[in-house]
Amino acid sequence: MNTHTTASDSQAEAILKKALDGHRLSRDEGAALFEANDLTLLGNVATRLARQRRKNADNAVTYIIDRNINYTNVCVTDCSFCAFYRKEDAADAYVLPFETIAQKIEEILQHGGRQILMQGGHHKDLKIEYFEDLLSRIKERFDIHIHALSPPEIVHTSKISKIPLKETIERLQKAGLDSIPGGGAEILVDRVRRIISPKKCNTDQWLEVMDIAHRLGMPTTATMMFGHVETLAERIEHLDRLREQQDKTGGFTAFIPWPFQAGDTDLRKEIGPKKTSGWEYLKTLAISRIYLDNIPNIQSSWVTQGPKVGQMALYFGANDMGSTMFEENVVSAAGTVYHLDEEAIRRLITDSGYTPQRRTMRYEYA
Repeated sequence: MNTHTTASDSQAEAILKKALDGHRLSRDEGAALFEANDLTLLGNVATRLARQRRKNADNAVTYIIDRNINYTNVCVTDCSFCAFYRKEDAADAYVLPFETIAQKIEEILQHGGRQILMQGGHHKDLKIEYFEDLLSRIKERFDIHIHALSPPEIVHTSKISKIPLKETIERLQKAGLDSIPGGGAEILVDRVRRIISPKKCNTDQWLEVMDIAHRLGMPTTATMMFGHVETLAERIEHLDRLREQQDKTGGFTAFIPWPFQAGDTDLRKEIGPKKTSGWEYLKTLAISRIYLDNIPNIQSSWVTQGPKVGQMALYFGANDMGSTMFEENVVSAAGTVYHLDEEAIRRLITDSGYTPQRRTMRYEYA
C-alpha cells in the first residue's frame, strides 16, 4: 500500500483490510472512510467487494429495460427538494387516464421491456381502491412486472384509506404489485426528513413498509438521495439502517445512491446552488459498497451523473447500470436530463471491460 499516507489514509487502509477480510464495519469505521483521500484505493476495494457479493460470479454488468410511469404529479407533501410535484389546481396537474398508461406499457413492451416502474405524487383522493383497480387492469391486459409505489406513497394510501399498513400492502400485492421501489428514502434520519420532507413518512415508517413487503415475499430496492442538508455521519446512519433491515428480512435486491439535483427547487433557494461533484459521488458510492455487506447489487446513477461518471461508477463498486429509462420525469424536472438507449448502455459496459447482461428486478438474467 502507499507509504506516503496521511493519518486518515492509514486508518482507512486498516478499515479497508478489515472489509476485505470479510468483517463488518462499524458506523465509526464507515464514517472514517469519508476522511480518506485515496479515492483510487476506495474504488479498488469496492470493486473487489462488488465481485465477491454478487450472486453470479461472472464478468457481467447488468441493466434493465423498463419505463418510469408517473401516474400523477399531484402531491400534498410539498417536499423542498422536488421540482416535479404540482398542487391539484395547477394548470399542468394531472392524473393519467388508464388508456394513457396502457399505451405507455405497450410502447415499452415493443422495445423489449418486461417491467414498469410506476410512481407518483401523494394525491389526497387516490385511495386503495384506485390502486387495486389500476394494478388489476394492468395485469389483466399485460404480462409485465409491476415495480411500483414507494414507501411514502404506500403510507399515504394507508392513511387516507384508513386501513392498516399491512392490509394496504397485502391488497396491493393481491391486485398485482410485484415489487416496491426504494424511492422516498432520501436520508433515513428524522432530523433530515423534518427539514426536507416533513409531511412524508418518517424513517421507521419507511422501513416498516419494506419489512412487511419482504415478509410477504415481495422484493424491494433501497435508495439514498444525498448531498443536501445531511452530515457525513448521517449518510452512514442511513446505510446502517438499511443494513440492519436487510439482516432481518433480506429483501433488498439493490441499493441506488444519487446526489440531490438542486435545479429549480425550494431547497436550492434555502441552501444555495449546491452541487455534488463526481468525485464525491464516486466516493460515497464506494463507501456504500464497502459498508453494505449484505445487499448484493449497487446501481450506477447515470441518470443524475451522466454517462461518463455513470461508467466510472463500475470501478467504484457498482455492478449494475440501472434502467434504459425509456421515460423519466422527476429528475428531469429538476433540470438534469440524460438519456441512454440499450445500445449506448451496452457500449458503456463493454468499453469498461465487462459483459453487458439484461436482467429482471430480482437480478435474474433475462
